[in-house]
Amino acid sequence: MADKSDRPGTLEWYVVHTYSGYENKVKDNLEKAVENNGMQDLIKDVRVPVEEVVEIKNGKRKISQRKTFPGYVLVRMIITNESWYVVRNTRGVTGFVGPESKPVPLTPEELDVMLNNPVSRVDYKIAVGEEVRILSGPLENFTGMVEEIDTAREKMTVRVKMFLGREMQVEVDLDQVDKLNADA
Repeated sequence: MADKSDRPGTLEWYVVHTYSGYENKVKDNLEKAVENNGMQDLIKDVRVPVEEVVEIKNGKRKISQRKTFPGYVLVRMIITNESWYVVRNTRGVTGFVGPESKPVPLTPEELDVMLNNPVSRVDYKIAVGEEVRILSGPLENFTGMVEEIDTAREKMTVRVKMFLGREMQVEVDLDQVDKLNADA
């Protein structure tokens, strides 16, 4: 267990390792344990770091949340024997992150990376070289090969087979295409 005499009463963020897939359950169980034991003054906040991801499938945007650090939960707490025991013995917790499982508080820089940077990103599930079908616009239902993807502009360059075997490069919005032979 960590030596708590060096910083008594300091409220800091700690990283707790959990079984993978149990992060939300650990958060819920720990919040219940805090309430049941009247430890709101020692354990202030429990968070599962997530990021928003925009997925485009079948031309439709869907926003979902993904765990940024699977297998980890952040706990803002004052380390005492009692608070350490409650966290460490919460179902699904395997230990604190630190040398020999001794809790080490996050630095402000580490906390910023883990908590304050919920970068929203887009997952298109289409790569350069794949064959796509255009879903809307003047070239609806035409197929072609992806040549370039510009995620910043949300555009894609596709080489489309036109009439009489001619090919033409066209630029379309990323949500205007669907991968051919895509798994449903």
